[in-house]
Amino acid sequence: MEVRKVQITGGSTFTVSLPKEWATETGIEAGSELAFYPEGDTLVATPSNVPSEASTTLAVEEVSPQELESRLVTLYINGFDEIVLEADRITTGQRRTIRTATTGLVGFEVSVETEERMVLQDFLDSSELSLHDTVMQMRLLAFSMLDDATEGLLEGDSDRIDGIAARDDDVDRLWYVTSRLFRAVLRDPRAAAAVDIGRETCFDYRTCARQIERIADHSVKIAGHSADLTELPADVHEPLGSLKSESRGIVENAMDAFLVEDRDRATELATATLARAAEMDARTRTIDEQLRAVDPADAQLLGLIVDSLSRIGDYGANIAETALQKAAPTPESGPNAERTLR
Repeated sequence: MEVRKVQITGGSTFTVSLPKEWATETGIEAGSELAFYPEGDTLVATPSNVPSEASTTLAVEEVSPQELESRLVTLYINGFDEIVLEADRITTGQRRTIRTATTGLVGFEVSVETEERMVLQDFLDSSELSLHDTVMQMRLLAFSMLDDATEGLLEGDSDRIDGIAARDDDVDRLWYVTSRLFRAVLRDPRAAAAVDIGRETCFDYRTCARQIERIADHSVKIAGHSADLTELPADVHEPLGSLKSESRGIVENAMDAFLVEDRDRATELATATLARAAEMDARTRTIDEQLRAVDPADAQLLGLIVDSLSRIGDYGANIAETALQKAAPTPESGPNAERTLR
């Protein structure tokens, strides 16, 4: 850390000198322009001529399809706008993997393709994306998946189960977008200014998005177990429906607590939601006891479904905890740091 004293020049302009080592490493010299981004009591300075687009090259020689897909997702989340894939010869299997992975990356398309080179380009302006709207869309999709998975089970309607896995792919795409935006905000003050949301709030949205993504995953599991189930015993029909309603209600209340602007109201909702989640554990144990009289094969599948519904409630509790943290007062620096808590 280096400390610089603020001075006044010309009688009205505040000036401060830059650390020479940092300026040299950053390529700043006389005449260079800096961009300033205020964040509360903090002022972030960055060279204004830094390229806004980032490119990287990935050698894919003998890279397995699974590893290739994982690397592409990682580079996307890390904020690269252009990914160049090179090899002596990109195989047909690798091309198929690249194209499949690209469909899961919002904004990315194959812009160049030759025998030894493929270029993936981001054609979407990240400043046009809304972190709030993205998470809300994830919420909508996850709830629809949960409803169809459980109603398909309770009503014996296989049509409601079909297509749930495809919607999970949509949730994953939005999850990648959320992660990409979050990392961009941490790394680049220009990105933070573009999304117009504080870094702590971005972290909270990202935390909620992670829980929603897990809810979608468990909805897929419920649908899969339901399809393998021989028959749903009549005496567990009502308890399962009640457990589903309770776990969904916990998530809904937790999201309401997260989104409400009034801090006192958010704290009240989140606290009540956490208490509700604790009560759900007792209901889960009761259903587990009822499954002892069910055919062993079906009992195992039903036990997995109950576990998924219970975990969904737990994810709602995690969102409620995030809402509590978001609503709580935070320490501040500067002359107005002292606050009265009520």
